[in-house]
Amino acid sequence: MANQKDLVDNTQIEKIEEEDSGIDFTSIYAALKDNRRLYVKVLPIVFILSCIIVLSLPNYYQCEVQLAPELSGGSSSMSMLGGSALRSLLGARGAGVGSDALNPTLYPDLVNSTDFKVSLFDIPVHKMDSTRVTTYYDYLTNGQKSPWWSSAIKGTIGWVAYLIAGDDADTANVVNPFQLTKEQAEVVKGLEKIITCDVDDKTLVITISITDQDPFICAMMADSVRSRLQDFITAYRTKKARVDLDYTQNLYDSAKVAYDLAREEYATYADANQDLIYQTDRTTLNNLENEMQLQFNNFNMLAQQLQTAKAKVQEETPSFTTLQSATVPVEKAGPGRTKIVLIIMLLAFLGTSAWVLYREGQLKSLLGMD
Repeated sequence: MANQKDLVDNTQIEKIEEEDSGIDFTSIYAALKDNRRLYVKVLPIVFILSCIIVLSLPNYYQCEVQLAPELSGGSSSMSMLGGSALRSLLGARGAGVGSDALNPTLYPDLVNSTDFKVSLFDIPVHKMDSTRVTTYYDYLTNGQKSPWWSSAIKGTIGWVAYLIAGDDADTANVVNPFQLTKEQAEVVKGLEKIITCDVDDKTLVITISITDQDPFICAMMADSVRSRLQDFITAYRTKKARVDLDYTQNLYDSAKVAYDLAREEYATYADANQDLIYQTDRTTLNNLENEMQLQFNNFNMLAQQLQTAKAKVQEETPSFTTLQSATVPVEKAGPGRTKIVLIIMLLAFLGTSAWVLYREGQLKSLLGMD
């Protein structure tokens, strides 16, 4: 008897809690069960449509390249020690603080800049299953696949733009980063999703990732972006040293010409006046010899400075250690068609259930709006 009484009390407590919560789960389940035919109609249709959508999505591949940059160039041991202490105080983001303004944490901004992206337009590429070479810009504009709805929208917009602007719409072939055409600006914007550059906060390892529909072009562009980034950083780090080298080279060339002229003038005068009788002739010969010696000293000093300037350029040239080279990806990175279909089916189920509950008047109680 005691057990039956406890059971009745528990049932009453559950009913009271259900009434207090305001949610009648029994009615909700009954409403969904009564409209099960609607699910039988909706879910197969959604499944077919979702399959049509995901099958229209082109495959894409990813290739990653990892670099470990040199943090300092041309610095003494004391300055390197001071830089290490400063980095420990500022944290990982303070790495590279010193004479080099372009530290590794700014490399993603560099890769994302318009000038850097435009510099990739002229890179020659070709697909894995073709030997036809084209520029990367032409490949991005005409060589990629797109879903049927995207092609239809793009074709309609292009047709309307042609009717409005005529033959002069975006016909320029010259790329000017200062004033891009509409098509070029769209390509530059699209590269934000294709090219990504990340820098690890602790190790400062640079990771360059390329996403593309063709695996061979994916690997080619990963290696090209790595090379362009290294070239830009090298040009930046050695800019002052190269300017000094060019200046010293010009001085050296001028000094060599002056020395050759002085030497030739001295030799010519000495040959013409082998039997010196007058003091004026001896004085002139001594002056020519002194001038030749001065030009030689100047030439010799600039030759040493030229070698020092060349060494300075080499010293300022940064080095990179390639941790992971570009390789042609074998397996595709996406799209995850099964996952997309499951998400669409889940949304369809939830949407159908919400409609059924709304029609049966159970949605407000489920949301606690009574």
